[in-house]
Amino acid sequence: MKILKGNAVVGQSGGPTAAINATLSGVIRGALAAKEEGIINTLYGMRNGIEGFLEERMIDLTERFRDGAELDILEQTPAAALGSCRKKMKSADADPDTYKRLLEIFKKYDIRYFFYIGGNDSMDTVAKLSEYARSNDYELRVVGVPKTIDNDLAATDHTPGFGSAAKYVATTLKEILRDVSVYTMKAVTIVEIMGRDAGWLTASAALPKLSGGLAPDLIYLPERTFDVEELIASIEKTFEDHPAVLVAVSEGIRMADGTYVGASGTKTDAFGHVQLSGAGKALEYIVKERLGCKVRSIELNLPQRAAGHLLSGCDIEESVKVGMGAVKVAAEGRTGVMMTIVRGDGDEYTSSVGCAEISRIANAVRGVPDEYINDESNGITEAGLRYLAPLIEGEVNVVYEHGLPKHIVL
Repeated sequence: MKILKGNAVVGQSGGPTAAINATLSGVIRGALAAKEEGIINTLYGMRNGIEGFLEERMIDLTERFRDGAELDILEQTPAAALGSCRKKMKSADADPDTYKRLLEIFKKYDIRYFFYIGGNDSMDTVAKLSEYARSNDYELRVVGVPKTIDNDLAATDHTPGFGSAAKYVATTLKEILRDVSVYTMKAVTIVEIMGRDAGWLTASAALPKLSGGLAPDLIYLPERTFDVEELIASIEKTFEDHPAVLVAVSEGIRMADGTYVGASGTKTDAFGHVQLSGAGKALEYIVKERLGCKVRSIELNLPQRAAGHLLSGCDIEESVKVGMGAVKVAAEGRTGVMMTIVRGDGDEYTSSVGCAEISRIANAVRGVPDEYINDESNGITEAGLRYLAPLIEGEVNVVYEHGLPKHIVL
């Protein structure tokens, strides 16, 4: 192993999660250990991801957390403490000036380690940057550090941030179920959950079945074609058993022609993704018109990824380990890789940290497999529940200040 000495930089990109700062804490912990070994001198944090780095907006994280005393608080702080961005990096051939500017900054600050915490599009940045450094003979070890509540990254059993979001969704659905069950009138409650192309988070709505035996009556994921007639028929059938019907739907459910139920025209975001708005609300109007009963829709929205008061202990522990592991594999000479979580064999849940070539991961989407979705396409199987259940286990001893969770602001 060649020891590469220099400085490092870490950034956060894409949508925040309740665990992304736990991963950042892991990178900081790893860098502090590497500093003791004389490998990494300074770990810089880029403000607002690659956008801020291009403007040299950075913070010295080794100085800010030199004694590590506040890292526990950082780990319970939701959202991206360094700020985030949604910059889509073009290829080096299409945008040579940006890459030349990046190389100038690397050399100016003697950056030899680059850690990027993000999802699919962030891993694309990792792939492009590692290839550019290699082709320009600049020794830079680039490691992608996963995060996404969507749980849709390839090559990893699950992603940091998903377990805490799933715990929030499952808890909230269980509480909503208690509320809607108090009346005798027929009523339908539709809960819209994040997930454009992958239904992992919506699938977690089924987890209350393991705690009390009750769960949403119907669950619809984007992995299966959505059929309005099936929804109406299933609601009517459920009414035969009880008057309150609870439905969980992914924001990304699509009709047979590929149209999103919640599509709001043809607007797209910076990455070319169709902007979605209101699958739950659209279904509320349809069900009310067809069945004439009381119908309400609820969009969980940002709290799914910002609920730092309801963290999964498993998620936070693994998020820190993934961040520390990123520094370790980079120091050992790996580049152009993304950190992964490997599930152990056996009935009792265990996991370890690994890494995989970024070329296997960038721009790939891992959806919920068929064996986790029931034959009617409106529920989750026992195999799906077994996969999900360990990821929400454990609680974090959240530190409170004046009655509210304490957060770190950088």
